[in-house]
Amino acid sequence: MDTLQREGDELEWKESARWVKFEEKVEEGGERWSKPHVSTLSLHSLFELRTCLQTGTVLLDLDGYSLPQIVDDIIERQIEEGMISPELREKISFVLLRKHRHQTKKPIHRSLADIGKSNSASHAQSRSMNDIADTPSTDQLKNKFMKKIPRDAEASNVLVGEVDFLNKPFVAFVRLAQATTLGGLTEVPVPTRFLFILLGPQGKAKSYNEIGRAIATLMVDDLFSDVAYKARDREDLIAGIDEFLDEVIVLPPGEWDPKIRIEPPKKVLSADKRKSVFSLNELGQVNGTAGGGGGGLANDEEMPEQHELGEELAFTGRFCGGLYLDMKRKLPWLPSDIYEGFHIQSISAVLFIYLGCITNAITFGGLLGDATDNYQGVMESFLGTALAGSVFCLFSGQPLIILSSTGPILIFEKLLYEFSKNNGIDYMELRLWIGIHSCLQCLILVATDASYIIKYMTRFTEEGFSSLISFIFISDAIKKMVGSFKYYPINTDFKPDYITTYKCECLAPDPSESMSQGGAGGLSSRVSLNITALDWSQLGKKECLKYGGSLVGKSCKYVPDLALMSFILFFGTYSMTVTLKKFKFSRYFPTKLRKLISDFSIFMSIMTFVGLDMLMGLKTPKLIVPTEFKPTRPDRGWLVMPFGKNPWWIYLASFVPALLVTILIFMDQQISAVIVNRKENKLKKGCGYHLDLFWVGVLMAACSFMGLPWYVAATVISIAHMDSLKMESESSAPGEQPQFLGVREQRITGILVFVLTGVSIFLAPILKFIPMPVLYGVFLYMGVASLSGIQFWDRIKLYLMPSKHQPDFSYLRHVPLRKVHLFTLVQITCLAVLWILKSTFLAIIFPVMILGLMVVRKMLDMIFSQHDLAWLDDLLPEKEKKKKDDDKKKKKVKEKEKKRSKGDDSEEEVRDGLFITLHLKISCPSSPAVPLGRGMPCPVPQVKIEMESDYDSDFDQPRPRDMSSETTL
Repeated sequence: MDTLQREGDELEWKESARWVKFEEKVEEGGERWSKPHVSTLSLHSLFELRTCLQTGTVLLDLDGYSLPQIVDDIIERQIEEGMISPELREKISFVLLRKHRHQTKKPIHRSLADIGKSNSASHAQSRSMNDIADTPSTDQLKNKFMKKIPRDAEASNVLVGEVDFLNKPFVAFVRLAQATTLGGLTEVPVPTRFLFILLGPQGKAKSYNEIGRAIATLMVDDLFSDVAYKARDREDLIAGIDEFLDEVIVLPPGEWDPKIRIEPPKKVLSADKRKSVFSLNELGQVNGTAGGGGGGLANDEEMPEQHELGEELAFTGRFCGGLYLDMKRKLPWLPSDIYEGFHIQSISAVLFIYLGCITNAITFGGLLGDATDNYQGVMESFLGTALAGSVFCLFSGQPLIILSSTGPILIFEKLLYEFSKNNGIDYMELRLWIGIHSCLQCLILVATDASYIIKYMTRFTEEGFSSLISFIFISDAIKKMVGSFKYYPINTDFKPDYITTYKCECLAPDPSESMSQGGAGGLSSRVSLNITALDWSQLGKKECLKYGGSLVGKSCKYVPDLALMSFILFFGTYSMTVTLKKFKFSRYFPTKLRKLISDFSIFMSIMTFVGLDMLMGLKTPKLIVPTEFKPTRPDRGWLVMPFGKNPWWIYLASFVPALLVTILIFMDQQISAVIVNRKENKLKKGCGYHLDLFWVGVLMAACSFMGLPWYVAATVISIAHMDSLKMESESSAPGEQPQFLGVREQRITGILVFVLTGVSIFLAPILKFIPMPVLYGVFLYMGVASLSGIQFWDRIKLYLMPSKHQPDFSYLRHVPLRKVHLFTLVQITCLAVLWILKSTFLAIIFPVMILGLMVVRKMLDMIFSQHDLAWLDDLLPEKEKKKKDDDKKKKKVKEKEKKRSKGDDSEEEVRDGLFITLHLKISCPSSPAVPLGRGMPCPVPQVKIEMESDYDSDFDQPRPRDMSSETTL
């Protein structure tokens, strides 16, 4: 928008505001563009704009090639219609063709973020440009603002001002037949499609300015701009303004400060949703709808997300039908799974997940070594993780899933080893047969489409499972950190005033005692000679004790404050990671740099605190990685033989414990897959539950033959992997918030993580510098990060908030708070029971616990209404639903037939058990984009008869206002 300014005796057009999506004003004092903000218009200015379009000149599809020609056409039309006198032609033309000055000034002291961007804007002010020039100037071509404008964008130029030779306003709205670059009219070389001109008598400059802002705001509105492009006459434009006025919300002037600029919202309602507004009361009771997300604001017309696990879990009824469909679905994506992985974001994801995986491998490897007497140790854990993980990422249906050892498997291995040891059974051979049976059972589950049962796992079950795993990660990280305080206690007894008494001396043993012991124990005279010859005061602690000396003094038990340093490394890594992860929302530095810092936040945090640890030089506990490629236990090889060490009946009896392992693997794997594949993650390439389970089963058998640990989907690491690959839109329009686009779905990151894990034994010289507390900090971050976005966690926090401070969650609008709290309390109780059970030997029945959650969820149907569950959870699939609807429809049909037999007139016609309603719809073909009903004339009305069915056989529910067909008369 340009306003007419007088500089001395000269008139010129000066740019005062611009819109791409939100408004930016020229800050006169600051000589810069303002922050983007929501345009706040006065209602009066919209009514005045409506009057301007009613009384002014409207030229649609004008053939224009230059500004002078367009101005001549506008003036000629006004003279023809008697709006202005011919004597004003020259004056109006002179004013409209004055030079344009754009806001390209830069302050002398520029910010660091702007330095180096462009030198083209370093001049004090852009040169004045004459609009008669047809080609863009150098300043326009070099303007960096072009990057903020979408491709193929067209400009709407608004010119407003006051002059002394007019008695009434000169108004024109022009739409060019083809977008044309009008020289220096625009700040950037964007072709102009629309032109709005308002010149008026002096004394009303503020009013003209507000009208100009009103038309500019309308032109960036998706719905009105659509009307402007398709309008056939003046009435269409006015009808478009009326539709805009229908949606305008008025804020009373005494209840807010109009000087405040409203920040652009994080999420804007799309034009499609604005076109079709439904009642929530109608939609909230549709079967199969799920709770409305974890914490975003909801509109009154927004219905809860639908719990659709997709066709991937459809029961085919054919042998390996689901597996075949998974392979068919995933094969076309294989090339993109490879080349889409070559992105800088993948590097940060690989480094992050790699450190998580090797920490997990070392932790579980050490625990397995203790539990199985080193039959499986850290080396086996590294090799198994590398083998199973890389194969799974290469061939699975969902490569974003990361395989790892889990707690329940560890407990099973421990119990199995103790059973084998107590009963004289060879542990490795028994374990091999359990793995073989479990593999076969998994393949049977794949062949019979057993993954269909996952449909009955709602958000209630998933959140309970993922919350438990997240809390385990958090508690383990804290537990390990607290353990270092016990191992390296802080020197709380130290008193600075007693510093002179803090010493430790090595005292030589009593020679007489040494001789008597020598006589009794046969010590050589050489030792006694050494004892007398040694300078005991110069010996170190180890040598002193080695030669039989004793340590005396208050500081003999001194331990460096490694616990404090470990805590600094632990908490510092976590807090720095959280801070840098949020850095992309910071106000500092350019967008690309902020995003880069956010993507590499974990790697930067780790490197920072590894450097700090090296700088301090304290002997904090470091990462210990095997350096030789050999089994942990010397008496075992890399291949386990299936026969020869156990009785024959063991080969058959192992079927029973294998059944427990299969249930464990199935539930753990599929729940993690459901969490990763949830609709809100916007995955585009589909998933493959059957294909995933197939490879998990095959890898179980392979790992059993090699004596390696068993692997299954790791929920927290998989969620962390997905979060590290999230994609956001690059905000093009100023003020527009980046929108979540989905996840970078590919196989490269997972493969690289596991290949690096395999070669870690060769990286031992480098990895040995990483302190364990730093990795515990990474574990803590992964646990906390996986809780974010879980609706359960948001609902727990509601307990601590007064009602007036609670966020505007969608479910709080539709479900009473007491019921929300009751639902949350049930989940907390279930989680507490799971936690208690997993802390005992009963953790072996972990799969049964998850099945127990499904039973509890089914019982909730008796306590909560379906409407409440639709918002708080997902509704369970009901087999009887269709049958009930069919019965209801048949009953309706009979009632209608009875009415017809009695002679009752009805507009509804019964056919094949469906209700068909005939609607007459009258529209105007000359203005398809504009709804009728505003009193606008229509030369040739078009009548449509539309048949509406209130029941659709493809859906097990009524579908309001769904047009099945239409006939044009």
